[in-house]
Amino acid sequence: MKAIFDARQWRHDPRHFMANGAILPNPEQPARIDILKAGAEAAGCVFETPGDAGLGPIAAVHTAEYLSFLRHIYPRWQRIEGAGEEVIPNIHPANRADGYPKSAVGQAGYHQADTACPIAEGTWEAAYWSAQSAIAGADLIVGGDRAAYVLSRPPGHHAFADLAGGFCFLNNSGIAAEHLRAKGLRPAILDVDVHHGNGTQGMFYHRGDVLTVSIHADPERFYPFFWGHAQERGEGEGMGANLNLPLPRGTGDGDYLRALDTGLDRIASFGADVIVVALGLDAYEGDPFQGLGVTTPGFARIGAAIAATGLPVLFVQEGGYICEGLGGNLTSVLGGFLNG
Repeated sequence: MKAIFDARQWRHDPRHFMANGAILPNPEQPARIDILKAGAEAAGCVFETPGDAGLGPIAAVHTAEYLSFLRHIYPRWQRIEGAGEEVIPNIHPANRADGYPKSAVGQAGYHQADTACPIAEGTWEAAYWSAQSAIAGADLIVGGDRAAYVLSRPPGHHAFADLAGGFCFLNNSGIAAEHLRAKGLRPAILDVDVHHGNGTQGMFYHRGDVLTVSIHADPERFYPFFWGHAQERGEGEGMGANLNLPLPRGTGDGDYLRALDTGLDRIASFGADVIVVALGLDAYEGDPFQGLGVTTPGFARIGAAIAATGLPVLFVQEGGYICEGLGGNLTSVLGGFLNG
């Protein structure tokens, strides 16, 4: 299987993370790259460097206003007397229809949903090349490859059209799906991350031409809290094109795979001819976020179930944090797919 990665993704090295009122080390560390790369290579992946497709495919799903913010906010932030080393919001609008300020502090609050997406000097460059990797992976599928793996880091599925959040800045899976759609395909996004893909859902919620399916820990008591509930089905032209499958905390392989069967059945009913898998590995029983209880063999069964659809698949890396099983879980899901 071909795989895509660009070394400029190392440039994002976040320091700040707040959980339950405590400031902690950010879990989305650059060291994830080496672990994931080794895990993919153990499954037989051969890495390539992406070309530069420009901002067009990114701007197809993200607003120009938001992209301008991401490109320029860090140098603007440095001009604030006494500012911290990273762009971190401290105020938010009550809703998206409120005024749009000129202040860098105000714009940070408008475009950053939480304190888990700090922006530093290398963040835009890393996010840009993470997205370019996803675009290059989509082009492999368009070119006839049965499957490809994209090591996108920072991840993307919590990024809305104009809002960063949860370690995410550009929605790599959404960018790839829209790129595939523009090439004449009918994509479904299958998000298997432990957290609901709220940015992806929001990006396509009013559209019926891209199906979004997310299997995740129930958000009633788990991030992202406000999105990911079963009653969220889409609106307008998108009604019925969004499927959320929330699971109780600690759910293991059996019930997870039954939910996956439900998701794959909806993908078949949608008539999808390609699947973008938003590949979070943090549903693992030993992941630091402790949301679900999928085992390493369970990830192989997930890969095999996806392979059984017979559709071309683009795997785009989302979550999965540093723990003893991270690399092996990637090997397992990709190996399960290839052997399936």
